[in-house]
Amino acid sequence: MEFIWHFICVGFIVVFLVFPTWLYMQFVEWRARKEMDESAKAGRLEPVTIRPLIDERLCMGSATCVRACPENVLGIVDGQAVLINTAACVGHGVCVPACPVDAVELVFGSDKRGIDIPEVGGDFQTNVPGLYVAGELGGMGLIANAVEQGVQAMKNASEGITPDPEKWDVVIIGAGPAGMGAALIAIQKGLRYLMLDQDDFGGAIRKYPRKKLVFIRPIDFPGYGKVKFTSLQKEDLVAILEDVINKAGIEISTEERVEEVIPLEKGFQINTIKQTVYAQKVILAIGRAGTPRTLGVPGEDQDKVAYWLKDPEQFEYEHLLVVGGGDSAVEAAMALGEQPGNKVFLSYRAANFTRPKKKNVEKLRKAVKAGQIQLVLESEVKEIGVDRVVLQQYDDEIVLPNDYCFVFAGGILPTDFLRSAGIAIKRHHGKKIIDV
Repeated sequence: MEFIWHFICVGFIVVFLVFPTWLYMQFVEWRARKEMDESAKAGRLEPVTIRPLIDERLCMGSATCVRACPENVLGIVDGQAVLINTAACVGHGVCVPACPVDAVELVFGSDKRGIDIPEVGGDFQTNVPGLYVAGELGGMGLIANAVEQGVQAMKNASEGITPDPEKWDVVIIGAGPAGMGAALIAIQKGLRYLMLDQDDFGGAIRKYPRKKLVFIRPIDFPGYGKVKFTSLQKEDLVAILEDVINKAGIEISTEERVEEVIPLEKGFQINTIKQTVYAQKVILAIGRAGTPRTLGVPGEDQDKVAYWLKDPEQFEYEHLLVVGGGDSAVEAAMALGEQPGNKVFLSYRAANFTRPKKKNVEKLRKAVKAGQIQLVLESEVKEIGVDRVVLQQYDDEIVLPNDYCFVFAGGILPTDFLRSAGIAIKRHHGKKIIDV
C-alpha cells in the first residue's frame, strides 16, 4: 500500500509539476528560436553599438539575464543564453549583474562591425591624464547610464584638484545627461566648474520630435533624487531636466561651441568660439548627434535640409524626403506622414530595416499600408535640388518632388577634435580592440 501511495505522489509531481514546467521551457525556447530566426533574416543580429557577450563555458542557462533585460535581447536556446535580437541592445547593462556566474559582459561592436570609441579607462579617464569622457561619446547612449557615467567621471576627476585662481577646477563640455551628472557632483564637492554647450541643456533630447515617447531606466540625480518613470514624452523629460538644473543651481554657458582642447604641462587650454579658458581637469560629455553624418551630395547645403525634426506639425501639404534606417528616421517619417496632405518618402540604402525597435518597424508597416509613407529601399540620394531630389535605386534614377529633406544618417565620432586633444581612438570588434 505504501508503494502505491509513493507511486501516486511521484506521478502527481510528474504530471502536474515536472511535465508542465518542461512544456513551458520548450515553449520559451521555441519562442526564442523564432525571434532569433526573424532577427537573422532582418539583419538584427548585428549590434548598433553595444551588446552582451556571453561566455559559453560559464553560462548555466539560469535565464536571469533574459528576465532582467527590458529590451528582449537575450533568450535561452539549448539551455544556453544567446543573443536573439542584438540590435535592440541599448546598454541597460542589467544583464551583467543579474548573471549568477559572471558569464555576461558588455562589449562594443562585433567581428563584422567595428565601433570607434575613444580610449577610456575604468575611471573614465582617457589616455590623456586629466581628460575624461562620459556618456554617448564613450558608446553609452542610455540616459540613465550617461548620468551615472558623468557622476563617476566627476568623482574621479575631483581627486587631486587644488585651488588655482587662474584655472577652473574643471570644465564640463556638454550639457546633456552626462554633463548634468558631472555638474551635480561638482556642486556637491564645492568645485569651481564651467559648463559649456554649443546649443542648450538636454543635448540630443531637445532635438527629438515633439511628443516623442522616450523609454528610460529610472535615473538617480545626486542631490535631487530618483526619477522613477520608465517612459516619458520628450517635453516632460526636458521639464524634469530643467527642474534639476533650477533646484541644483547648475550654471550653463549655452551657445558656446568648443573648438579646441589643448593639453598643457599642467591642465588644459579650452578655446571656444567666444573665449579661451583654462582648467585643471576636463570632462567631455558631448554626444555624437552634435556632429551629424552628412550625405556629401550636391545641394545638401540648402536650408531645406535638416538633420533632426523638432516639430512635425509645422509641415502640412508638403513633399518630404526622410533619409535613414534607424529609429530616428522611422519615427520622423511616421510623424510627418500623420500630418494632413503630406507626401512622405523614406529612403534607405538597405533592403530592410535592421536597426529600429521591433515596435517601430511594425508601426512603419502599418503607416506604409495606410499610404502615409512610401518606401524607397536600396536607394541613395544623389542630388538635392531646389524643388526635387534625385535618388539612385539599382541602375535607375528616381526624381521626386521635394520641399524638405531630413537626413538621419547617425552621428559621427568627432575624430579630428579628439585627436587634436591627444585622445587615442580604438576600434572595438567585441573583445578584439585595435588602434585606429
